[in-house]
Amino acid sequence: MNADYLIEEEIKERIAAGNRSFFANKKIFQSKLITRKTKERLYRTVIRPVVVYGYECWVLTGKIKQKLLVFERRLLERIFGPTQKMNGEWRQKKRGVGKPD
Repeated sequence: MNADYLIEEEIKERIAAGNRSFFANKKIFQSKLITRKTKERLYRTVIRPVVVYGYECWVLTGKIKQKLLVFERRLLERIFGPTQKMNGEWRQKKRGVGKPD
C-alpha cells in the first residue's frame, strides 16, 4: 500500500465521522429557533474538528482537498438551506446527477 491510499482512506473515515456527528445533532442544526451564528459556531466546534483531526500529518493533494471542500459545502447546505443568487432568485438544491447552478 502506498501512503496516498492510506491518507485517502483516513479522509473517508474522517468524512464519515463528520457525517455521523452532524446526524447525531441534526435536530439542533435544523431548528428554526437557533440563530445562524450559533449554528455556524456549533459546526466549527463540533463537526469540523472531527473531520480535520490530525490534518498536520496529511499530504493534501488536489483530490483530497476537493473531497474535503465538497463535504463542507454539502454539509453547510444541509444546515443553512438554499442560497439566494445575486439576481435575487433562489438556487434550488439538486441532489445526485449534474453540476450545481
